[in-house]
Amino acid sequence: MESKKSLTGLRLRVYETIFESDTVAGRAFDISLLFLIVSSVTVVVLESVEAFRERFLEVLVPIEWFFTIIFTLEYLARVWTVLHKRKYIFSFFGIIDLLSILPSYLALFVPGAQSLMVIRSIRLLRIFRILKLTRFVGEGQYLVAAMKASKHKIIVFLFTVVTTVFIMGTIMFLIEGPEHGFTSIPRAIYWAIVTMTTVGYGDLSPETDLGQLFASVLMILGYGVIAVPTGIVSAEMIHLKSKGNISNQTCPHCMKEGHDPDATFCKFCGGKLN
Repeated sequence: MESKKSLTGLRLRVYETIFESDTVAGRAFDISLLFLIVSSVTVVVLESVEAFRERFLEVLVPIEWFFTIIFTLEYLARVWTVLHKRKYIFSFFGIIDLLSILPSYLALFVPGAQSLMVIRSIRLLRIFRILKLTRFVGEGQYLVAAMKASKHKIIVFLFTVVTTVFIMGTIMFLIEGPEHGFTSIPRAIYWAIVTMTTVGYGDLSPETDLGQLFASVLMILGYGVIAVPTGIVSAEMIHLKSKGNISNQTCPHCMKEGHDPDATFCKFCGGKLN
């Protein structure tokens, strides 16, 4: 079965070049890929400028198809090299890689679809892994792990925030009333959300003394909206960092990262790491 296979020969070399950056070939491939992504997005952006499009359309179209063909071959190579193709295809970067080439083909049937090719800019997220910015890669992985570990605390906090804005919105509706712009409870709740998040559009504001008092209380509580979840995630990150560093090696079986630097087997699926 494919799950028991290991990458060998040409397939292994192509995999290491595409998915890893430890070799000269892998680093050169990834940096070239970034250059192509930036160039492609630049072409799409320039094409959206009417004056530029009318003057250079005959040049932009072949260039865009050149990028599309390159990215199509790259996507097919990624699918060919991985052991479990479905896991890559439905992974975050697998979906982004596919979406980056579909608009060009859709444009053949749906006029204007090529403008969606700007989604290729999302692929620039690979730069954190590609250029081996270990500090940023590690911080990103710690952040994701910390958010997962603190999700229950964050859910409780968000529930508290939602309850608070419902209560404060209802109170403000009773205090201010329709004559001051609070025409309904949903509109008053909208005001409470805007005020508590410290956005402050200014399209709706209390005019009575009591309403302004409640608004002041909500504004002060708004600072906690930023401080509390930040503290929760930060505490989890400190806890995770105390356990040691995280490697950015990609498992060829489940396409996940976050292994220990000296790991031989994937801690997610148990597959052997390259």
